[in-house]
Amino acid sequence: MKKNIIRRHSTDSSANFKGMPDFLSRIYVARGVESSDELSLGLAGLISSEKLKGVDQAVELLVDAIQARKKIVIVGDFDCDGATSTALAVHALSAMGAVNCTYLVPNRFEYGYGLTPEIVDLAAKVEPDLIVTVDNGISSIDGAKRARALGISVLVTDHHLPGDELPEVDAIVNPNQRSCPFESKSAAGVAVIFYVLSHLRSTLRSRSWFEDNRIPEPNMGNYLDLVALGTVADLVPLDRNNRILVEQGLRRIRAGVCRPGIRALLSLGNKKTTQIKASDMGFIIGPRLNAAGRLDDMSLGIECLLASDDGIAARYADRLDQLNQERKHIELDMKRDAEEILKTVQLNLSNVIDQETWGLCLYEAHWHQGVIGILASRIKEKCNRPVIAFAPEDSDPHSQSSILKGSARSIKGFHMRDALDLIAKRHPDILSKFGGHAMAAGMSINKQHLSKFTEVFDQVVKEKLDAADLDVCFQTDGEMRGVDLSLEHVRLLEMSGPWGQGFPEPSFDGVFEVVQVRVLKELHLKLVLTFSGETKLFDAIQFNSELISSGNSGIEGRQVRLVYRPNINEFRNRQTVQFMIDHIELIEAVH
Repeated sequence: MKKNIIRRHSTDSSANFKGMPDFLSRIYVARGVESSDELSLGLAGLISSEKLKGVDQAVELLVDAIQARKKIVIVGDFDCDGATSTALAVHALSAMGAVNCTYLVPNRFEYGYGLTPEIVDLAAKVEPDLIVTVDNGISSIDGAKRARALGISVLVTDHHLPGDELPEVDAIVNPNQRSCPFESKSAAGVAVIFYVLSHLRSTLRSRSWFEDNRIPEPNMGNYLDLVALGTVADLVPLDRNNRILVEQGLRRIRAGVCRPGIRALLSLGNKKTTQIKASDMGFIIGPRLNAAGRLDDMSLGIECLLASDDGIAARYADRLDQLNQERKHIELDMKRDAEEILKTVQLNLSNVIDQETWGLCLYEAHWHQGVIGILASRIKEKCNRPVIAFAPEDSDPHSQSSILKGSARSIKGFHMRDALDLIAKRHPDILSKFGGHAMAAGMSINKQHLSKFTEVFDQVVKEKLDAADLDVCFQTDGEMRGVDLSLEHVRLLEMSGPWGQGFPEPSFDGVFEVVQVRVLKELHLKLVLTFSGETKLFDAIQFNSELISSGNSGIEGRQVRLVYRPNINEFRNRQTVQFMIDHIELIEAVH
């Protein structure tokens, strides 16, 4: 597998970014930003909610439910986007006067994903007048039919790609549904429900609802901590609209305007709210919330976000942290299994790609279905191939008639949901159900079809990709001079985002001399580096270093080429610049 370093294309446009350091203007240009005007991330720059198809019908349903004191049940998803969406809906609807609003989130091990008929029957026990889905529902054809049969109104808010058939419900709000003019097709589920509720707030205000009923009008900006968290954790591309939502949420968290649950989760990661970055949501908060949905019940995560008391929030956060530690142990065991499976696959990860296997399907009978998504992501990163990891759904995994749950992760150039749709059309009997995005998807298949599915998935991957697509490419923003890697400039880089999916954190490449080497926990490589001909020293770290696993960590005194991301490391109240190494290669000595 070849590993290439490619520098992002950028031009000199310093005239369009007056007063900005040249290295930062180049970074923005390489991400498609043409002038400093596009960097304004105030709320005034948000796309209007009026552009969302179906939003007026959705709001009328909610207005009627609030005014008539009807029972509303929010049905969420069991990931971080679903948890933040659910907490936001319950918080905001209650603040607007909904006196009978509760939530229900499917347990993935009992009910599976989305508004299934089983979930509708479970919701029916509390006799709801209206079900509102958040971060799901666009593919819930059977669940919608069941709700209609029971006389329950349904409002679907979602962001996943719709199939050929839409559910028959009272209203749908999804920027990805056909003929929706809302430009931000990358909105997360939490952003969609935020827009619906913002439109609802405006409608209720225009009808004097708050004034007439002496209800304090809620400030929708106070919910942006949840929107930012769900958006970052769901790895949706950070187009300008999403960057506004994330940046505004981060500003409020830094100012102390956030849920006690978010403060508690940040505290477990030893992160101060005043210093939070977008990546902290993805690496500190998101995994702990997701652990509830993966191993137990996402209600734990939702209750943490709904908690109004610091003490209660801390107790939920501690339980989430325990689950996340358990998840890490399970993931490590599954990863070892997967690496053993890879040894039997015709795949050479160190030299030339063996074209026998391009699309990987992995399965073990004892794997945990709540962790297969992370496993697929880890193997995708290792092999740079589309990967689907499967686990048994039922208690008898050895039965040939058992159902397998699959979680897929893709690479650039391969649209996972479209690939599954193609397989379903060519082989209608293989896939029981599926849904998702370009880069991630979920599915169910009968175990007896696994071998056939593995074969046809590999075929589709080979149809859609070229061999060069399987090369690992590290995109960088070029070289940085040592003088530019000051605390002041690195702090500026960290705060000039928000960086994330589709608007990547700045990374650089360069040649360094290795002054000192340490191996941490037999896994991680800790280096002290300097630029050739300079005296300034920089700390650097590579987690799970391949140099250690290959026995090549004795590089003191050698020259290396790095791909790295500079950040600020704080230790004992002292801040220093540290490099996070994404790739390291030895430069052969000249004899």
